[in-house]
Amino acid sequence: MKIKIKVSQYILIVFGFLGMVFLTACQPEDSFENNGLTDYDVNAAFTITPIEGAVNRYLLAGETQNVLKNLWNTGDGNFVGSTDEEIYLPDAGIYTISHTAIGRGGATNTITQELVVDSPDPDGGNLILGGKFETTEDHNQWTILNISASGAQWTFNEGNATISASGWNQQGLFQAVEVEANQDYSIDMKAWGNGSTDTWFEVYVSTVAPVQGNDYSGDIRIGLNTWNGCGNAPFNGKLSLIGCAGSGNIVNFAQSGTVYYIIKCGGDNVGEISITDVEMRKVN
Repeated sequence: MKIKIKVSQYILIVFGFLGMVFLTACQPEDSFENNGLTDYDVNAAFTITPIEGAVNRYLLAGETQNVLKNLWNTGDGNFVGSTDEEIYLPDAGIYTISHTAIGRGGATNTITQELVVDSPDPDGGNLILGGKFETTEDHNQWTILNISASGAQWTFNEGNATISASGWNQQGLFQAVEVEANQDYSIDMKAWGNGSTDTWFEVYVSTVAPVQGNDYSGDIRIGLNTWNGCGNAPFNGKLSLIGCAGSGNIVNFAQSGTVYYIIKCGGDNVGEISITDVEMRKVN
């Protein structure tokens, strides 16, 4: 009896040791701190070069060796780009440009540079007034479009405007813009939020004037829509890039005259969505 017990214990020990060996052998390679596959020295260096013959356009050129993916940020949130990325900065100012290089194993490295743009593009000026919401004068360029009696409200802050809404209520804001016939215009803005539920955020540019106390509909140009799959999780970036609603951010009109730039948001649980850098510019 004693011998059997000792043999059984020995067998258990052996099998236990073998099990540990097999378990270790089956661990994925990324369970080790440094498995030799991850490139922790991925190079995020880049250069900024003005594009010859173009106004306020610059070429961002990153390194190529061992870089699998490039994230660029010109101040409006990260976007996926190529190794060489052309950017357009129509307004004068100091811009913080960052490049995040992603290498093997998902390792990342980020380098940031400042770019000074001395003069605005005379043909690419922003037709939207007060699009940065920095001052009371900026705020006064906008008119609130009351749609629901309550439950939704735009508020103006120093540097942004914020919409909060719940209970399937909505509210908009708008301003009039003068356009030329058969001229392409690009529209956009920076938007951010912590994620919403059952929410729409829509941007229109139309010859049809909004009416207080009435909903607004038509051709949505850019926007968020949680049913389409955007705006559900936290977001931050150019609406034309992070949005999933609308027919596109290039607009054109057959006749010169007044159009209306309308931003409308509502839903069951919007929480808060903020915007700044609202723009509408000629496409040269």
